[in-house]
Amino acid sequence: MSFTLAIVGRPNVGKSTLFNRLVGKRLALVDDQPGVTRDLREGEARLGDLRFTVVDTAGLEDARDDSLQGRMRRLTEHAVDMADVCLFMIDARTGITPTDEIFAEILRKRSGHVILGANKAEGAAADAGVIEAWGLGLGEPIRLSAEHGEGLNDLYAQLMPLADAFESRAEAEAPETDIPVTEEGETVDARDHSPTNARPLQVAVVGRPNAGKSTLINKILGEDRLLTGPEPGITRDAISLRIDWDGLPMRIFDTAGMRKKARVQEKLERMSVSDGLRAVKFAEVVVVLLDAAIPFEQQDLRIADLAEREGRAVVLAVNKWDVETDKTRKLNDLREAFERLLPQLRGAPLVTVSAKTGRGLDRLRIAIDKAHDVWNRRITTAQLNRWLVGMIEQHPPPAPGGHRIKLRYMTQVKTRPPGFVAMCSHPDKLPESYTRYLVNGLREDFDMPGTPIRLHMRSQSAKNPYKAKKKPGPSSLRKHISGRSSK
Repeated sequence: MSFTLAIVGRPNVGKSTLFNRLVGKRLALVDDQPGVTRDLREGEARLGDLRFTVVDTAGLEDARDDSLQGRMRRLTEHAVDMADVCLFMIDARTGITPTDEIFAEILRKRSGHVILGANKAEGAAADAGVIEAWGLGLGEPIRLSAEHGEGLNDLYAQLMPLADAFESRAEAEAPETDIPVTEEGETVDARDHSPTNARPLQVAVVGRPNAGKSTLINKILGEDRLLTGPEPGITRDAISLRIDWDGLPMRIFDTAGMRKKARVQEKLERMSVSDGLRAVKFAEVVVVLLDAAIPFEQQDLRIADLAEREGRAVVLAVNKWDVETDKTRKLNDLREAFERLLPQLRGAPLVTVSAKTGRGLDRLRIAIDKAHDVWNRRITTAQLNRWLVGMIEQHPPPAPGGHRIKLRYMTQVKTRPPGFVAMCSHPDKLPESYTRYLVNGLREDFDMPGTPIRLHMRSQSAKNPYKAKKKPGPSSLRKHISGRSSK
């Protein structure tokens, strides 16, 4: 991406709608009520032959205290400072407001390149607002309609000369994307699943509202990049951020807090939760963040089970550990509850952290890296079948109706998560308990704790090598005997 464009303006002027149009996807939540966007959302934009990073920001409001609106404003001002170009959007149908004038003055001082966009400018009703926009002193306004895609050619014309100026910088910062392969098409590096700058590790942080997800990610980043505060449910969008965490390239997703389905009444909260569920499906590792004061609530269990059912590597992180007094007893209670309530994630990492102080983050990084490595684990067929023989000798399959079920051989068919197929007679009669016995054995004997394991039984009857051959009849036998006699 050659440069970064931040879209700024008052609430409800159409910033997220334009953001979605530039990235070609409905990434940002859009609703009629103002103030939907709170965090900074980045996306890869395409406009003609231009490729750049676009940032959707919270609506600028005239607040400078520590209220939610004040913290949102500081976050947006941070985006203005970091962006190469700012697109300042106004509502052409409403016209220029005193708030617009205040922020136009801020942009003149803080941004090197400002483009003025008059949105909702379709039709004659917007003419007065477009003319009024000249008075902001930011040059000629572009008539835009983010909803209908109008005015994008004019936006392209203003961005094109700026893109040329940033092109050399983009070439110097471009990530390595070519991975060397052998003549057989194998990657040279045996650990070809290892995260790189071109293919960063995808991590989603999920949990109930006010568990500290945004605070944790800010501490990992080392800056206040995400909006935080005591109010539950601040995060609405699933925000993704690219970071290099002590040499581990990562794209980390901050998601909205997930409450029980019965409590989710508002349309906006339903959209936020759906956005978080999509982040889980795109992630490779899911960090389920628990509150140390009330861990393993029913909703925590549902979220962890969802990540396992989606086949994602799971790490459990217990936040707010700094306020615990009897840490040893609490940790023993957590481990006991984990094994009892989440047997499907047996062996998954359980890490105690403090998003406020940063303690435990080094252990969390190691747990994420290891969980991703196990998620990509591959076992040879020879190893699996030697192991299978031992498991059968130790505990033979049952014999329903007096006919013993025979397990013939086993192979791994996929990774991410590890998936196996075992050929056996009468797979429909093999009880679920025996499948669990094999899955638990795979976890222990091949060091695959915590990761989802998929084991499927398939039918394969024993083959008779003479079944396809035609049995000789009496005439064939007579000819064969007479032929031998003549010799």
